[in-house]
Amino acid sequence: MRKLLLIYTGGTIGMITNAETGALESFDFAHLYAHIPELKRFELDIQVKSFSTPMDSSEMSPIHWQQLATWISDAYEEFDGFVILHGTDTMAYTASALSFMLQGLRKPIVFTGSQLPIGIIRTDGKENLITALEIAAASDAQGAPILQEVAVYFEYALFRANRSAKVSAHQFEAFASPNYPLLAKAGVQIEWYKERLYRTHLPSLQPKLLLANEVLIWRLFPGMPISLYASALHFPDVKILILETFGAGNAFSTTAFQQLIQDFIKAGGLLLNITQCQSGAVRQGAYQTSTFFEQIGVISGADLTAEAALTKCMFALANIETSAQAHFLKSAIVGELTGAVNQ
Repeated sequence: MRKLLLIYTGGTIGMITNAETGALESFDFAHLYAHIPELKRFELDIQVKSFSTPMDSSEMSPIHWQQLATWISDAYEEFDGFVILHGTDTMAYTASALSFMLQGLRKPIVFTGSQLPIGIIRTDGKENLITALEIAAASDAQGAPILQEVAVYFEYALFRANRSAKVSAHQFEAFASPNYPLLAKAGVQIEWYKERLYRTHLPSLQPKLLLANEVLIWRLFPGMPISLYASALHFPDVKILILETFGAGNAFSTTAFQQLIQDFIKAGGLLLNITQCQSGAVRQGAYQTSTFFEQIGVISGADLTAEAALTKCMFALANIETSAQAHFLKSAIVGELTGAVNQ
């Protein structure tokens, strides 16, 4: 019998209707089988661990990511897999962060949640939870876990965590992975796409729990008042600036903008270029407006999501030597980007 740890952080999925008042309230996951009797059909040993106070995911921070990573690393040898119930708004951030913090995984970590509370008749929460547990328990003929990475399961689709993003606030298909195909699809059976699954080259789990937040994200827009933004860009208060640029990595070529980012890089800062587009990748130098980036040493983020870019930068600042950070950011570490050499 496979043993899974179910971690409840909060979010819509954990709400049920109070029989007396009709109001929605958090349910006690310690009584999981009473609320979801379908789980009794699985031959699984499911143990539950919860945040002391369920959180709205908009309140999530690196401190909570560290707590989750610590819980998993401490329980890693005891359990065969892990399922994390999380609010949808920042799920992709938390899941991406854990993919960097828990390198060397050979067991599944599956994030899921719901758009409707589990206590609502039309909820998507039951299916998401039941299938997430089934995915976390899945093993091959040799007994090894099929999934050996951090993933997000939502509405019949399994995504690589650091490739996923929330794309809808009101549809059940709330998540997508525009630049990497599905890892699995749930229908009558779970259809695995095994050639797409990540496999670590590390010999064992190597948790690295420190994160640093000297990171700033600017989403470029026409008419952006550079002088206003310049007041926030001071090295070393900010060590990495992530630019969400137009199209394939393009930006305006005003003197004020170019001087600002050039001075930041000369002072010791790093600048990571990612696209605002939902799909596709940065191609620095493909157009005249991004040639300047190539000349001054801006790092191409290729097809990184904003969530993966941010958490990767936080991880790099806390765990990678300064001289190696630029190489780290442009390399594929845990399958988070395409077209770069894996470390």
